[in-house]
Amino acid sequence: MTFTAKILLLGSGELGKEFAISSKRYGCYVVACDNYAHAPAMQVSDEAEIFSMLDPEALREVIERHRPDYIVPEVEAIRTEVLQEFEDKGFMVVPSARATYMTMNRDRIREVAASELGLRTSKYRYAESLEEVRAAAAHTGLPCVIKPVMSSSGKGQSNAHSNEDLEKCWTYAVENMRGDRKKVIVEEFIRFDYEITLLTVRTREGVKFCEPIGHRQERGDYQESWQPTPMTDKLLVEAKDMAEKVVDNLGGYGIFGVEFFVTKDEVIFSELSPRPHDTGMVTLISQNLSEFDLHARAILGLPIPAIRLHGPSASAVVLADRASERFSIEGLAEALRQGAEGGEIDVRVFGKPTTRPYRRMGVALATAETTDLAREHARRAAECITIRYQD
Repeated sequence: MTFTAKILLLGSGELGKEFAISSKRYGCYVVACDNYAHAPAMQVSDEAEIFSMLDPEALREVIERHRPDYIVPEVEAIRTEVLQEFEDKGFMVVPSARATYMTMNRDRIREVAASELGLRTSKYRYAESLEEVRAAAAHTGLPCVIKPVMSSSGKGQSNAHSNEDLEKCWTYAVENMRGDRKKVIVEEFIRFDYEITLLTVRTREGVKFCEPIGHRQERGDYQESWQPTPMTDKLLVEAKDMAEKVVDNLGGYGIFGVEFFVTKDEVIFSELSPRPHDTGMVTLISQNLSEFDLHARAILGLPIPAIRLHGPSASAVVLADRASERFSIEGLAEALRQGAEGGEIDVRVFGKPTTRPYRRMGVALATAETTDLAREHARRAAECITIRYQD
């Protein structure tokens, strides 16, 4: 079989699925890996492997057997020391084994941003017990945000408004953390005006940026996003400068989702993911090249032209509300009728084989004359899609 490159995709959720599609368009052979069968990316890939990426021996065996040109993590819960072993042997880890290790653990990337690079962050401390959580909250002040150092998509994140909330938030973080590190970060609650994701593409020709993406979260998890988000030139320059510093420090090539809190006067670094970002699913309709196309091109060393925004755009998620293995997705036709004149509506159904409360099962996408209208149309389209449970 002839292919341009062999990609071992570690994590096969909805982001991995779109990345696999983009990679296949460039002639790549994709092996999709996850810890459950029929994961979304497996449905559009050449091969699938089912194993826990926290099992170092299983991860080593899969890499040795497939010997990929690129190892592309799509999730945080991976034995990053194994990735480092193979990078040392000459395998290409995207964007790098160090970047994967640093960003898998919130404490590591926060130390890079705050201590090494001097970026503005919230006040924070780490805690490995309820007693340490209480001490950390005394340092940051209340309210504060408590979240696992290892998690994704806001899992395990909650806000403590009083001392009585601390035990509940600690328990919630521990129960929802990924991996095996019983450790949380306690952060100062920033009273920001809005928050953004600045998709930052590190290429062999330099760093490129997408227009800033605004987003709204619930339970620490993204519910809707929109692009562009208006920012003053001064604040946008500051955000780009900070993003470029941190991605250059991490190294490698690919897209990074860099998150910031934005107030009237300053931009505050929040988090970073060295891969496509869930809020960036809006780029499936908003840009000439989606974040997944950009990730694939940057990894493969392909040219990236000017990144153009088609116009105001938005996304809204479709969530499940219970656990089930027997269900159907309905309402697609009605959802696709929700656009206004001059705008567009599209939908992605992820194809996950099971549901659970608050699990993302799809996303509605919209363009319109204004960002507010695009958000309204995306939300309305998402509300038309229903999950019919059969058990």
